[in-house]
Amino acid sequence: MTRLVEVPTQFDDRSFDQFASAFAEAAKDGERLLFDAHATEWASPYGLVGLLAAGQAAQGTGRASGGSGERPLLTAPTHADVLTYWTRAGFFREAAELFEIHGKVPRVKPAGESDVLLPVTPVRAAEDVHAVVSNIHWRRKLAKRVVVIAVADAGVGFRHSLEPTQSKRFGTRWGDAAALEAALIQGVSRFRDPGRGQGLAGIRRYLTRWDGKIAIRSGTARIAIVPKWDDDVPLKDGLPAFPGAQVLIIIPEQGSTKP
Repeated sequence: MTRLVEVPTQFDDRSFDQFASAFAEAAKDGERLLFDAHATEWASPYGLVGLLAAGQAAQGTGRASGGSGERPLLTAPTHADVLTYWTRAGFFREAAELFEIHGKVPRVKPAGESDVLLPVTPVRAAEDVHAVVSNIHWRRKLAKRVVVIAVADAGVGFRHSLEPTQSKRFGTRWGDAAALEAALIQGVSRFRDPGRGQGLAGIRRYLTRWDGKIAIRSGTARIAIVPKWDDDVPLKDGLPAFPGAQVLIIIPEQGSTKP
């Protein structure tokens, strides 16, 4: 039996909870999943990497429940411009390893060196991070409104990562929201060695200097450092559960007050 997961028509961080809820409901029985994106009209970088993380998680869920571990199905968007953007962004290149894709995918080369598009890039080691950073063209002369970066994985999430060292300190407050608060606000790391695992602290300092935004969703909670130009909520709890962690970073143009 195949369970359906509808991809939102406008798929971004604001519609992600809708997607997470559908995923959680469909994945609970361990059946093969069909992600239906045929009606999707637009997807942000956050939506694209979130969909890839869901595909990765769907494989693991099937195996853990005694299923066949088959790749989930993905119905590609039918809008031509959406298909072209997803292809240029490198989405289908990465999705081919996670999904059985149905629908016509255009023969468009993924974007290479571009001043406006950073393609989907797997990050498995430190050198991958450096490669991504080296491809972000952040120059005032480009006069771009914002740089948007999204990162997602289907791992254990912040709570399970920090639980061995932090759960006793928080006591009954311990959960996904407390773990995110510890990591982003207090700079807590799962590493005991000084200087390790402090990437979020550095990112937060950088974004404060540039009036940027960071939002992290993990498990059933979401935390954000909200600049004056945004109306997001600093902390949400009780959200639909979703594997791993999803990070959104927005860096506005110097002198710009709106994203």
